[in-house]
Amino acid sequence: MNPTIRVKLSLMMFLEFFIWGAWFVTLGTFLSKNLSATGPETGAVFSTQSWGAIIAPFIIGLIADRYFNAEKILGVLHILGAILMYQMYNAADMSVFYPYVLSYMILYMPTLALVNSVSFNQMKDPEKEFSSIRIWGTLGWIAAGLLISFAFHWDSQDGVKDGLLRNTFLMASIASIVLGLFSFLLPKTPPKGAGEKITISDILGLDALKLLKDKNFLIFFISSILICIPLAFYYQNANNFLTNVGMDNPTGKMTIGQASEVLFLLALPIFFKKFGFKKTILVGMLAWAIRYVLFAYGNAGEFSFMLITGIALHGICYDFFFVSGQIYTNSKAGDKFKSAAQGLITLATYGIGMLIGFMVAGQITEMYKVNGAEDWKMIWIIPAGIAFVVFLIFALLFNDKTEAQTDI
Repeated sequence: MNPTIRVKLSLMMFLEFFIWGAWFVTLGTFLSKNLSATGPETGAVFSTQSWGAIIAPFIIGLIADRYFNAEKILGVLHILGAILMYQMYNAADMSVFYPYVLSYMILYMPTLALVNSVSFNQMKDPEKEFSSIRIWGTLGWIAAGLLISFAFHWDSQDGVKDGLLRNTFLMASIASIVLGLFSFLLPKTPPKGAGEKITISDILGLDALKLLKDKNFLIFFISSILICIPLAFYYQNANNFLTNVGMDNPTGKMTIGQASEVLFLLALPIFFKKFGFKKTILVGMLAWAIRYVLFAYGNAGEFSFMLITGIALHGICYDFFFVSGQIYTNSKAGDKFKSAAQGLITLATYGIGMLIGFMVAGQITEMYKVNGAEDWKMIWIIPAGIAFVVFLIFALLFNDKTEAQTDI
């Protein structure tokens, strides 16, 4: 790959995930402390990510794949997103904030597929080249967290009290306008489906539904939806929880999870080949349960190591379940349905599963409030229990004896 193009794609990935990490990690804390949001209101705001994931295939399938260059749509979406993010920065209450965040996520979620399209279009061997580009996205997310905690101190106890977390939206807005303008300098990525007839079934990957006739794949599919319920608790509550228990620089320390993600992604091929798909995914599920037990009984004092360990488990939680699940789906789908199958799993997890998860997390968080303060022990024990139940379901029902060893 041309070095100049490599630098452009790396910067694109860095900014794409810097924008998301700049506001999404601290969103729960901002909603609770600055907008006085209830649990269900917080769940509704986080659910906008799921609505964006559900709507994204239509934007990609009906517009990006048929009429306009991907890099131009990427630019327009991020410029519009910057305007919406600035409005979120100025929003004074939930009634004003919610319409803006919903509109923003509907525009942002399609950009996750667009940056991949722009990248893949420049690669001769994506399997070898993509990871070295995509890792810059993780670095962008980490950079945003480090700036919030260690450079600007917006998430400190005083910073939260003074409303400084609002500045995260301004930072994201500035980064979004930069990426929006920069996108027009990216390599041209023309639509590949111009003139082709496309159906709703194609867009949503519904052709892959026939894979559900396979009992093992059906168990995996259902488990993927269910495991997203405890996953939603982490995205929605973790930063607010760490702030409330008095952890210093919580946003910066949460980037340990992304560093862990990189490390375990490197370890995944070894584990996958040695132990196979079932054991790998079970470790990922069990890690969610363990993480939440650590959160339930840890504190910012003598048991702070439990909180740090819970954060560091993110690599196992995410990589061993989601990445290995994507590999398993790819192996089961066959050449004809590879894209459709991945689209279906994405819709099931980030769409349906997370949508249910955020609603449940919002209700549970509100249920376990005493005099306005959260009972964090119960709030974490419940998703730990859910994750363990999903672990047992998968362990008992998935028959790995019928599965050939999947290569990675």
